[in-house]
Amino acid sequence: QVQLVESGGGLVQPGDSLRLSCTASGLNLGDSDIGWFRQAPGQKREDVACISSRRNTYYADFVRGRCAISRDNAKKTVYLHMSNLRPEERATYYCAVVHPTYMQIMGACPVHAVDTWGQGTQVTVSS
Repeated sequence: QVQLVESGGGLVQPGDSLRLSCTASGLNLGDSDIGWFRQAPGQKREDVACISSRRNTYYADFVRGRCAISRDNAKKTVYLHMSNLRPEERATYYCAVVHPTYMQIMGACPVHAVDTWGQGTQVTVSS
């Protein structure tokens, strides 16, 4: 039984930073590619960043330079560090297991490449 649990969301002001955590159970995290995704109200779910088992990374254009994804396999956790947050980035943020062929072939992690989703953590950016 694979389970991913997101945490670290909350209310922040524009320009603030936040670190989200994704903790896994039921799988060997060290062998897994993990992605972070987000979905705002009324919007489609979109990719934010992902990290492969080899620690190769991908960032969506709208967050590149403001986010950093990392992993601590001993803690079975993948992190998403976000800075200079914008009000339009209010969303539910999800982590997920990404099928490894997508990062291997595309160097990216589209939403349709996801095998298993977490339940999400809410991020609100408001002044």
